[in-house]
Amino acid sequence: MRKFIPRNLTIILSGLILFLLSCTPESCFEETESFLKATLYLNETGILRAPDSLTVYGLNMETNKLYDKTKKIQIALLPLNASTTNCLYIIRINGITDTLVLNYSSYPHLVSKECGYTFYHKLISDSITYTTNAIDSIYIRKNTITTFNEENIRIFY
Repeated sequence: MRKFIPRNLTIILSGLILFLLSCTPESCFEETESFLKATLYLNETGILRAPDSLTVYGLNMETNKLYDKTKKIQIALLPLNASTTNCLYIIRINGITDTLVLNYSSYPHLVSKECGYTFYHKLISDSITYTTNAIDSIYIRKNTITTFNEENIRIFY
């Protein structure tokens, strides 16, 4: 004698198995924000060296500082606004204040299906302007700003 499984139960079980097999986790594990990576070099030796104190904030953003008298920072991550073509930062290295103006263009970039889009930026060559109180010079190492961990500019102080 054979036992028969009711037809409705077979359909429900088949649907449940297909549902469980078709689900994949859609989590984003990739970096989705692109920052300008600025490394700090001691001008006398040309060696990568963190200043004793680093303070960085945007113009008229004194209360929202990116770095506030931070020690041992060799690489400063500076966000860029995709809705504008320039950013002005106030940089205080070892208590001496300078300004840094960055001119750039922005374009959308697909990170992945799970993560969506982000904005990449491209520094306009020879368009970085800065004061020279603490900063001696700035060298553009890579003008494309992406989510990858790549040095974009070198600040010699």
